Order: sequence, then C-alpha cells, then structure tokens
Amino acid sequence: MNEIFLDTETTGLSFEKGHKIVEIACIETKDLIPTGKVFHKLINPNRSVPEEAFKIHGFSEDFLKNKETFEKIADELLDFVRDKQIIIHNASFDLSFLNGELGLIKKNKIDKKLVVDSLEVARNKFPGTSNSLDALCKKFSVDLSRRTKHNALLDCELLREVYINLLDVKEPKLTFSNINLEQSVKKTGDYCRTIVKISDDENKKHKDFLKSDLKKNFY
Repeated sequence: MNEIFLDTETTGLSFEKGHKIVEIACIETKDLIPTGKVFHKLINPNRSVPEEAFKIHGFSEDFLKNKETFEKIADELLDFVRDKQIIIHNASFDLSFLNGELGLIKKNKIDKKLVVDSLEVARNKFPGTSNSLDALCKKFSVDLSRRTKHNALLDCELLREVYINLLDVKEPKLTFSNINLEQSVKKTGDYCRTIVKISDDENKKHKDFLKSDLKKNFY
C-alpha cells in the first residue's frame, strides 16, 4: 500500500459553522519515498475568507473566486487517495472538512481506518510537549525557511520529513529487494573489483614522491 501525505487550508476552524476548504494537497509516496505523483488544488469556497484565515494562508476571496469548486475536484481527489494509507497531521480537523464536503455532494467519505494521525504519533512519543508541525520541524531540524505562510503542498513535504523522524527511520533509499547480494557474491565470486593499471611515468612519480616524503620525516 502506498502512502498519501495530505493537508488542507480552510476559511476557518469549523466546517459545522460554515467554513470551507480553500486548498488541498496530497503527495504520494511508496515506502515514504515520493513517487512523483502530486494532487494539488486551490478551491473556490463560495463564501468570504475572513481576515484571520487570509493572514494564515494568503488566499483571498477575490483570488479564489475563479478556481474550481470542491464538487468539481472531488472525484479526482478520491481516485488519488483510494486504497492508500493517508497520513495527516491533526487528522480530525482535516477529515471533518473533507468528509463534510463529501457528504454535501453525496460522495463516499474517507475511511478513518486508512488514516494515520501523525499528531497522535507525536503525542505518544513526546507527551507533554508542543507537537505542532512547526514544533516538530524544529525538533528534527527540518528546514522551515520556505514556510512564510501556511501552504498545504509545502506542509505535506514537511510532514513527510517529520514523519520519517517520528518513526525513527533514516531517509529511505533505493533497495534491491529481489536480489540477495551476499548469495550472489558467494556464488559467482564477483566482488565487482576494478583493476586500474598505472603507467610507467605515474609509477616513477609515485616512487619519487615516497622518497621525498621519507626525507622530510627522517632527515
């Protein structure tokens, strides 16, 4: 199962009070390594954007009015996250908006069983301390210099780096899962050694260098 790192920006803190999503970002990974597949949409919320929300993400009502509505992008979003593990920081907040929006247009809601809340992971690991995304980035020395405003796509990238640290794993590298290198070496005796031949001139220079070095140390 591939992973999806997901984040949203909204007009406020409560879907039940009429606030809506203005940005959704998803980054797909496989074994926490980005696959290159990204879902990113700015959304017309069909309502005003309070000044407090604008200060956080910088998306104005005027800027968003020509963007697609949630209804227009819902199927594409659901296709992108389908059958994948979804990692969200403070998942209850984002899911309340996502499933609220999906419910309004009679679409299937996101299954909570597929969601990992990285905030809960952090709270279990660091109880009694601040576990906001900003705080965790600072704790794990994740570069925050690009984060002048809250941005869903950037926050997905930051969350991936934080999550790797929360799991106590190193940055994933390419693996050769179908190759048993040890058995291959034993079987073939091929240690991938490369023999480099040097010229007579290079050999002479090397001997001259050794002689000069000996003189420095012993005379």
